[in-house]
Amino acid sequence: MAVAAVHSGGIADHIHPEPQGFIRKYVFSIDHKIIGIQYMITAGIFMLLAGALAEMIRAQLMRANGGFMTPDTFNTVFTMHGSTMVWLVIIPLLTGGFGNLVMPVQIGARDVAFPWLNMIAFWIFPVSGLMLYSSFLMGAPAAGWTEYPPMSLQGAPGTSMWCAAIFLVGVGSTMTGMNFLVTILKMRAPGMTFTRMPLFVWGQFVTAPLLMIATTALGAALAALFVQREFGVPFFDPTKGGSPLLWQHMFWFYSHPAVYIMILPAFGMISEIFPTFGRKPIFGYKMIAFSSCAIAILGFMVWAHHMFTSGMAPQLQLPFMVLTMLIAIPTGVKIFSWMATLWGGVLTFSTAMLYSVGFLALFTLGGITGVFLAAVPFDLHAHGTYFIVAHFHYVIAGGSLMGALAGLYFWFPKMTGRMLNETWGKWSFWLYFIGMNGTFLPMHWLGLWGMPRRIAVYDPQFQTWNQIESVFSLVMTAGIILTFVNVLVSMKRGKKSGHNPWDARTLEWQIPSPMPYYNFKHIPSVFATPYDFAEPLPYRGLEEELTDSPPPVPAAH
Repeated sequence: MAVAAVHSGGIADHIHPEPQGFIRKYVFSIDHKIIGIQYMITAGIFMLLAGALAEMIRAQLMRANGGFMTPDTFNTVFTMHGSTMVWLVIIPLLTGGFGNLVMPVQIGARDVAFPWLNMIAFWIFPVSGLMLYSSFLMGAPAAGWTEYPPMSLQGAPGTSMWCAAIFLVGVGSTMTGMNFLVTILKMRAPGMTFTRMPLFVWGQFVTAPLLMIATTALGAALAALFVQREFGVPFFDPTKGGSPLLWQHMFWFYSHPAVYIMILPAFGMISEIFPTFGRKPIFGYKMIAFSSCAIAILGFMVWAHHMFTSGMAPQLQLPFMVLTMLIAIPTGVKIFSWMATLWGGVLTFSTAMLYSVGFLALFTLGGITGVFLAAVPFDLHAHGTYFIVAHFHYVIAGGSLMGALAGLYFWFPKMTGRMLNETWGKWSFWLYFIGMNGTFLPMHWLGLWGMPRRIAVYDPQFQTWNQIESVFSLVMTAGIILTFVNVLVSMKRGKKSGHNPWDARTLEWQIPSPMPYYNFKHIPSVFATPYDFAEPLPYRGLEEELTDSPPPVPAAH
């Protein structure tokens, strides 16, 4: 058995022979890079399913009187769309996918701290997805992705399967959070202090405790809902001493931090891409890093702003309103730091850069409407309308997903050794950007005019704008499909990228593409941040990484 060298933090380097055979190498792999790609592929499949459900929603809303599907089917479709995008696409893609692919290499590690746990956490993910979609066989959930009681208590039998599936997703997320936290704390390369870590690593570092802490609240809520549905324990039944509001408190204590689970890794991606394509050091490195910590802490203090219409006492509404507005401050620090990074830079508008600038614009708009909704009087008017749908999609589709697409175009050469087609990429960006705004921007004024969300038929006065939204949703979908085609074609025919096509400075770009199994022949030493383009690379010990010499042979036990 091989004995690994030891990092400065004391965790083994995971030097072991590369597995042989397709099953060990690509299916039940313990290599963090393969696991990251597995997460991306699986999340991509679920994204296609969720996108198909979204188009079914838009087809229904083309006409005020519906007619494409029954109201009950419509309820099922939007419930499964939301559940899929949150738990089976965005969170696994940004944490398990890009986190596994990039983070260990950026800190100079050969793997994550617990490779076998990493593999188990991944395989929980597709099993959970299959469980969720098997609910269609017994009557799928239909109370929205939030599944509020008492509607969820009266739902079809598949609602219990929804509880079990999302509970399992949470188990896998908790494993990933623990694994990442230990990896970052204990396996950084010598000299890589916290204030020298790449900002993408900071994004994963702050997200990891959220995955571990917030998910437990959701797990408890899901277990209680399952137990009440199957065994009649009245957690949420007010006639027997329970409370439907208990679910809301437990659900949103998870789900508001979950918004930051879905956005903090994307913040990290943007913070890598802007300096690379602006050829400037990131402005306010420490402020960007520490503002992520502030966002994570404040994220646990604002959950009840989702409940202003639930009958909450007015004296409790005020602190949640103030805290929600305060969370805009660290977010604004990031936005102004990114703008200062771009200001005066020598900008190269690659596809990754376009998606990053699009992220900056759309997420900022989503954040501004979030400040509106933090105000109790405004929220009382807009809650339950399409204004909420617009705000949420500007944050998630315009923020998290746009960031993930930027990351895909940025790190695809590192994954495969080949370039994505930049012409197709730019077309995909403009289709997605135009389609996204055309779909969700009109929802703001539809909501303010009084159109409620989650309805299969609506007042005919709103039909024209709904038809416009449905047409633009097809444009948005075309952008996503073009990216999928670009990935599939480029994997076989794409131009070879070399090890560092972007002339980037973080550690993953200093080793071959695709990355070798062992990551580094010798663990490098770090003596500065990676963002100062006027200085030499801040690493020692990378001299042999791009040669054909084999990695060091581990000592015998």
